[in-house]
Amino acid sequence: MFANLSPIDRAKLAAARHAVGLIENGMRVGLGTGSTAAWMVRCLAERAQSEGLDLTCAATSERTAQLATELGLNVVSLDEAGWLDITIDGTDEFDPDLNLIKGGGAAHLREKIVATASDRMVVIADPGKRVAQLGAFPLPVEVLAFGMTATRRLIEEILESFDVLGRQITLRMDGDKPLVTDEGNHVLDLHLGRIGNPRQLALVLNQVPGVVDNGLFIDICDQVIVGHPDGRVEIHDHASGHSTLGQVPTEEPENIFADLGD
Repeated sequence: MFANLSPIDRAKLAAARHAVGLIENGMRVGLGTGSTAAWMVRCLAERAQSEGLDLTCAATSERTAQLATELGLNVVSLDEAGWLDITIDGTDEFDPDLNLIKGGGAAHLREKIVATASDRMVVIADPGKRVAQLGAFPLPVEVLAFGMTATRRLIEEILESFDVLGRQITLRMDGDKPLVTDEGNHVLDLHLGRIGNPRQLALVLNQVPGVVDNGLFIDICDQVIVGHPDGRVEIHDHASGHSTLGQVPTEEPENIFADLGD
């Protein structure tokens, strides 16, 4: 089945398998959201079943919690789990300093809360998520429904003074209705093209009344694992600044992945 996956899915699976190898028995694990994180959840469930691992998991979205529960993982709320040993999540972009843009799945608020409630955040990605400078992926900003027009106008005014290539703002939709996050909020996507100072922008955006949080993850990620279609992985470590290479097996996944081959 591995050979039948698309190159990008093989890359995601390679990164997920390596990251799951970091999990030890008894750990409290944060589970990310998105297509790459879904591979990780499946790999983790497979390993937990085969090795009898006793894990406590906290999910960053309702859909991740449902998948993990269906696969037999013990999922509790973050409050029940307490402080986490590790969170493994995907990303939409990462730069050389391991700063991220997240929120393509509209779960960045919970993702940031879970990540910062962990001793360690590990990000798994395919090579296409690596960028020289953040901003090509639209920056998600979670906002309250109340006064959203005023909130949007304030964000537009703020962007006038920032080093960005574009300033278009769109309301993320779910069909013909505004998308509603797990927390009952909406998402404004900022099409910036390039963000000259992501640290400053993250701070300023969160000062706007009506903004709940934004998708910039600054100094939160500890390690990025980049998977490749041939099973190679690159491990980029924030603390040391070093990068290393590894390899994961490319044998066919167990039946826990069977539905993904359809």
